[in-house]
Amino acid sequence: MASEQQDTMDVPSIGRSRHLLDEILGEADIRINGDRPWDMRLHRAEALDEIVARNSLGLGETYMRGDWDVPALDQFFHRILTADLPRHVKPWRNGWRILRSYLVNLQSRRRAFEVGERHYDLGNEFYQAMLDSRLTYSCGYWREAETLEEAQTAKLDLICRKLGLKPGMRLLDIGCGWGSLVSYAAENYGVECVGVTVSREQSAYIAEHYAELPITVHLRDYRYLDEPFDRIASVGMFEHVGRKNHRTFMQVAKRCLKKDGLLLLHTIGKNQRRSTTDPWIDKYIFPNGDLPSAGQIGDAADNLLTCEDLHNFGSDYDNTLMAWHHNFEQNWQRFADRYGQRFYRMWRYYLLSCAGAFRARHIQLWQWMFSDRLPGGIQRVS
Repeated sequence: MASEQQDTMDVPSIGRSRHLLDEILGEADIRINGDRPWDMRLHRAEALDEIVARNSLGLGETYMRGDWDVPALDQFFHRILTADLPRHVKPWRNGWRILRSYLVNLQSRRRAFEVGERHYDLGNEFYQAMLDSRLTYSCGYWREAETLEEAQTAKLDLICRKLGLKPGMRLLDIGCGWGSLVSYAAENYGVECVGVTVSREQSAYIAEHYAELPITVHLRDYRYLDEPFDRIASVGMFEHVGRKNHRTFMQVAKRCLKKDGLLLLHTIGKNQRRSTTDPWIDKYIFPNGDLPSAGQIGDAADNLLTCEDLHNFGSDYDNTLMAWHHNFEQNWQRFADRYGQRFYRMWRYYLLSCAGAFRARHIQLWQWMFSDRLPGGIQRVS
C-alpha cells in the first residue's frame, strides 16, 4: 500500500535516452529522476511517450498506475502551470472536446445525477474524515483563519453577512451539499432554509443530522425550482451547470427571487472563455463538469440580474485543498481496504494538482452578488 512517504524514497535510475519531456519539463525547472521535491521519479520509461501522446489523460493515468511519482505533487503542478507548459498541447488534440462542449448539453436533466452518484456518493464517512465538522466541500475563507474549521466557518458567515440574512427570511441553497450553509444559517441567523442536491447521500445526511432545524431538502435538479425566496445561494455547484445551461440557471434564480432579493454565486472559474474541462478531471473526478469564465457568467445574467459585487479569493483554495489532503493522508488507513491503491493515487493526484492550479492562479474562486436591480445597491462585506 502506498503512502506519501514512499514518494520520497530513492528511485533507481532508469536507463534511457533523453526524451522530449525532459526538454518540456525543464522549462519549469523540473527534472526527470531529480532529487528535489517537485522532480519526477520515473519508474517506467514508456510512460513518457504516453504522457506526450495523451497529455493530461496520459499524465494522470500513468500516475494512477504508479509509473512515476513526485514527493510534492502540488509544487510539480504549480511549476507546470506557472511556466504555461500546457501551451505545448496542440489545439487539434482538444478539438473534439471543444466542439462537443458547444454541440452537446453535457449537463442535461438526464445527466444531472451522474456527478452525485460518481463523486458525492462515495460515502459520507469518507468525506467526514477529509472535511471540516459541517462537511463543507468548497473553498474556505482564510483571511483571519488558522485552521480548516475556522476557514470554513468564516466562509459560511461571510455568505450570510453578504446576503444580509435576518430572522424570518427564506433561503434557497442550490447545490446544498451536506447542509453546511443551511444548517449554519438556520442556527445563527434564524432563517428558514430549502436545499437542493443531486446526491442521495447528502440528502440523507441532512435529514439525519438537522431534523430539528427549519430545513427542507429536495433531491431534485435545480431546473424544477419555482417558489419564492428572499435570498438564494449556490456554493460550489455552478461548476456542474455547464455553458449551455448558464442562462437557464440565472432564469431560475430570477424566477425564484422575491422583490429586492439577492443571489450569491460561489464558484470556481477559469481565465479563458474558450477552453474545456481538463480531460483527466472530467473522466475520473467530476464528470460533465464545466468551469465558467467571468464573461460567461456575465453573459448568463445579462438583462436578468444586476452584478452588485465580485470577490475573488482563489488563492484561499490552495490552503483549503492542502488541508483536505492532510486529512486524507492522516485517515487513509481507515479506507485503504475499501477503496484500494488506485483510488488513493487518483485522489491524491486530484487534491494536489488542484492545489497547484490555484497556487498558480490558473483557476479562480469567485463570489458574485446579484440582485434584481436593487435600488441603492448593497452594502459590501468582506
